[in-house]
Amino acid sequence: MAAFILSNLTGLVRQILVLDAFGTEAVLDAFNAASTYTDLIFSLVAGGALASAFVPTFTSLMAKNEKRKAWYLASAIINLVLLILTLTSVLSFTFAQQIVQFLLAPKFSLDQQILTASLLRILLIAPTIFGLSGLLMGILNAHQVFIWPALAPSMYWLGMILGVIFLVPAMGIYGLAWGAVGGALMHLIVQSPAYFKLPERHYFLTLGLKFKAVRQVGSLLAPRLLGVAVVQINFVINTILATGQPEGSLTAIKSAWAVMTMPQVVIAQAIAIAALPTFSAQVARGELTEMRHSLAATLRGVIYLSLPATIGLIVLRAPLVSLLFERGKFDPQSSELVAWALLWYGMGLVGHSIVEIVSRAFYALQDTKTPVLIGVAAMSLNIILSLAFSALFERVGWMPHGGLALANSLATALEMIGLLVLMRGRLDGLDGKTIIQGSAQAFLASVVMALFLGGWLNWTAGNKVWIIGGGGVAIGGMIYAITTLLIGVRETRDMVMSLRHRMRF
Repeated sequence: MAAFILSNLTGLVRQILVLDAFGTEAVLDAFNAASTYTDLIFSLVAGGALASAFVPTFTSLMAKNEKRKAWYLASAIINLVLLILTLTSVLSFTFAQQIVQFLLAPKFSLDQQILTASLLRILLIAPTIFGLSGLLMGILNAHQVFIWPALAPSMYWLGMILGVIFLVPAMGIYGLAWGAVGGALMHLIVQSPAYFKLPERHYFLTLGLKFKAVRQVGSLLAPRLLGVAVVQINFVINTILATGQPEGSLTAIKSAWAVMTMPQVVIAQAIAIAALPTFSAQVARGELTEMRHSLAATLRGVIYLSLPATIGLIVLRAPLVSLLFERGKFDPQSSELVAWALLWYGMGLVGHSIVEIVSRAFYALQDTKTPVLIGVAAMSLNIILSLAFSALFERVGWMPHGGLALANSLATALEMIGLLVLMRGRLDGLDGKTIIQGSAQAFLASVVMALFLGGWLNWTAGNKVWIIGGGGVAIGGMIYAITTLLIGVRETRDMVMSLRHRMRF
């Protein structure tokens, strides 16, 4: 989590510098459209879908002491991913203009489409690098090595920061694209030393198509890939819809999404990544009761952290966005665009966080079909809601890009409910009483925090934004911690005891 916090801070600096340099201008919309496509092909070939299929299989082989088979599997998957990503990138490079014109940004002007295609050709270098780096990340996590993979995203953001500082002044938006490619390379390099230090590491020059474990990864991957495809199609549709809305709408939803996912990454993704190998090992040993207890404790912790983060984002959205981004070409109008999207995205933080955890539990059970089916249903609904809400918002005079954010939050909430209900059946319960008790306590403390934050906003109205936003974050965190301590929330008590224990040494 510490490394993920560092990643978020680095990502925040990157976002501040990018928005300072470009604001919500059309050139940044072009960059965001191009990066949507490279994210798409990476996610489909080597992103979270592959990790969710590969890590449980690799971990299971390691837990059974079949290490040679495990490394044969890893080698085959690495070779397959590099081959597929390279071929896909070459084809996409060749047809970049058509991809932009007919898929990514059909509503852009011709000049903006040409710029987007040029940026896309540069960014297409990154997915192959990320593919290899992502697999190293999964292998290291399976060996209970988390720090270097968790630091890797910081290196990616650092590459973009260096691009903004050193390349953008001379190259404009192209400098940002080359910075992203450099960041992808740094993402790989930072993990490589830890990978080469792994014990009994082997590499085999094979595609392993006849190897049972490779086919098992393929069978687990297939349904998960469908789920990822639907999610990425949502991103593409949102991109298309946003390109047809007022200038800056696409950059606004991208920026608001980045702010919302900052606490999600620290809270949910960090915990989920650490939990998956543990869940997988418990399943491999047949310890389903222990897994149920582990999952319940994890869900309590995630809700304990994500509920106040949700309230904080919603109540303090305007001063936070102004504090973070309002400088250079990012003016008050840009702040209003981003804050509006953040209001609706913030409502989905708890849902996104819980989905991260419960999905990993299904993957540990080597069941990728269930979360995929639920995800496909939810994201299909998201497409319908995106069209409906953006049109509704426009009809009532609201900025339409807010409807895209609300659609995502509502669809994710429904996905969360479906996953929890089905996981409860798989594990013969979820220790529901303890989860509900923890959730109720966290909700009560969050309401108290919200009341104090409302008073803080009224009291500090007209003050400098760093006092309103920064002070609000500090006061909100303090009020939540005190309230949870007073009402006896287990997680707060455990943290206090842990701090006391550490201070003795």
